[in-house]
Amino acid sequence: MKTTSSIVNLNLFSSSEVKILAGIPCHNTESSIANLIDLTKPYVSGIIVVDDGSTDTTAEKASSKGTMVISHPKNKGYGEAIKSCFSAAQAINADVLVTIDGDGQHNPSDIPRVLKPILNKEADIVIGSRFLDINNGIPKYRKIGLNLINFLWNINSRIKVTDTQSGYRAYNVHALKDLTISNKGMSASIEILEQARHKQMRIKEVSINCSYENNNSSLSLKSMRHGINVAFFTIMVRLQSHDVLSK
Repeated sequence: MKTTSSIVNLNLFSSSEVKILAGIPCHNTESSIANLIDLTKPYVSGIIVVDDGSTDTTAEKASSKGTMVISHPKNKGYGEAIKSCFSAAQAINADVLVTIDGDGQHNPSDIPRVLKPILNKEADIVIGSRFLDINNGIPKYRKIGLNLINFLWNINSRIKVTDTQSGYRAYNVHALKDLTISNKGMSASIEILEQARHKQMRIKEVSINCSYENNNSSLSLKSMRHGINVAFFTIMVRLQSHDVLSK
């Protein structure tokens, strides 16, 4: 099934179960999306794939699996893709949204671990962290950039997060209703955490596995630009935060 970014009246769940929706943001992930959907299905009630303006067959391969596909007419950015995941979860009255990247880096077998604090009512947001396990296999250039962004966000913050940029997350109904995503790019991950902190939401982290085998480990101009933009955005929001001045 394929649709635009407007979702209403979807009947993906039975009324008797906890409604767990997997939201998968994608851009040109035709080589990984079908297998990812197959591996994700056992752990959730339904799946929404957000195809963010792909120029390959990502949408077609996702749709062939019987999965609902939200197609952006052009590449709008990671933040817009996550925003569409949120909108879909609210439209179908999901109890929990778990987001997992479509490029095959995330292992769906970690979904129960990410969901557990939500289902046990211990957290409003759960982050799958790549930094709780020292053997995380993150390429060196990524690790340097991620550690810098983590450091900037954690300065004098009452809430510490080891992986602010992880896209492997779970959100309960409270978080889905109260968080507003306006940033269109990768900085949306920081925007969400900053809002959650100010709204005194409970944030927990769990360890996840992450694979970089099929990803280019070289430093590209695009990834450098993304990292710089997120770092500057993080500095901006932290300077605006009262937490920088007082604990």
